[in-house]
Amino acid sequence: MKHLLRSASLAGVAAVALTLSACGGGGDAAEDSAEVAPTDAQAEITYAIWDENQKPAIDQNIKDFNETYPNIKVTVDLTPFQQYFTKLQTQGESRTLPDVFWMNGPNVQLYAANDLLQPVTGLVDAGEIDPSKYPDALNQLYSFEDTQYGVPKDFDTVALWYNKALFEKAGVDLPTDDWTWDEFQDAAGKISDELSDQGVYGVVSEINGIGQSSYYNTILQAGGEIISDDGTTSGYDSPEAAEGLQLWADLIADGAAPTLQQMSDTKPNVWFGSGKAAMFWSGNWSVAEMKDSPNKDDFGIVRLPAGPERRATVIHGVGNVVAADSENKAAANAFLAYLGSEEAQRTQAEMGVANPAYSGTQQAFVDSVPSFGIDVFIDSAEDMAFPYPISQNTAAWNALETELLPQALSGERPVEEVAQELADAMNEELAKE
Repeated sequence: MKHLLRSASLAGVAAVALTLSACGGGGDAAEDSAEVAPTDAQAEITYAIWDENQKPAIDQNIKDFNETYPNIKVTVDLTPFQQYFTKLQTQGESRTLPDVFWMNGPNVQLYAANDLLQPVTGLVDAGEIDPSKYPDALNQLYSFEDTQYGVPKDFDTVALWYNKALFEKAGVDLPTDDWTWDEFQDAAGKISDELSDQGVYGVVSEINGIGQSSYYNTILQAGGEIISDDGTTSGYDSPEAAEGLQLWADLIADGAAPTLQQMSDTKPNVWFGSGKAAMFWSGNWSVAEMKDSPNKDDFGIVRLPAGPERRATVIHGVGNVVAADSENKAAANAFLAYLGSEEAQRTQAEMGVANPAYSGTQQAFVDSVPSFGIDVFIDSAEDMAFPYPISQNTAAWNALETELLPQALSGERPVEEVAQELADAMNEELAKE
């Protein structure tokens, strides 16, 4: 019996395993259809997404698509991220998935294994999609058992956002691309000390059982790993992993960052966007929101600080997929091919909502908000990026991270003790795959 996954981070990482009871195992393999609707086709399809900030660009994509396919109606199904994969899991069980929808790395293998996704091989062979136009790491991310199921839409890395005005007010030098952990921690502590009477903290990030923006990066920077390269063993039982986790536990204990409860009650992006945090570890997915902040003129971005062993950031990206059971397969294929095109991805870049996966279109994203220095995200992908950690049932151990790591990060239990417990439990889950 397979499991479908529910996700719980800004960029789409999985968190809670849910039982899939209506498919998987003995079902027929998904048909690899290469049929694309003619331009005069009439059809109605649904496109499911989770990010409200990207809706304007999606609407423009649909408008442009309809210039070629005027009689294919595309309805956007927007579901807040915290509910997105729960809803998708229910639809998967009843074989009523949207015709086209967003997928992420942690979930794709299980949806593919349950024969819920149409392979894109046929469309590639027909010349409708060209995988060479996207980063190879993303093509691999959306492949399962040597078959590709998703078309890369965008990619994200993580960097250090900062508020110039708060640094100046606290009398602290601005961050640089050459910062180390020590300089970062020192600045976070000084800012919190100087501006505590104004309710300002040095740094915020998604760390409450969600590692993409925070402790995944610091574990890698310390020389550790979250999961082995072959996806069979946990990396949490290493001194390097404990060191990467300890950094965040220390920031909270020292008052340089809000408590986990505070960052649960008020999300880190709100802390930073409203001027109540001087630094924010986050990805380029935050550009669309931060360019509308009243404090946007104060924002800058630099690379993540270097850890004891190396520089590192996690790289991930959203992919578009077609449901294997779509009743409008030809229309869905036509829309999928358009979403993967240079035109569609350049539109999203120019509107500043996503860093596109299509080769040669990223500069438009960089230029969309020139004051931020968005090129940091592109540069980081080239020389310090590590693939987002996944396995076939990522959700099973994501759930363990969510359950156990807050106990370490909050100071409730020693980091090493919790990390070892997590590694043991994670290895048990990996052994079941």
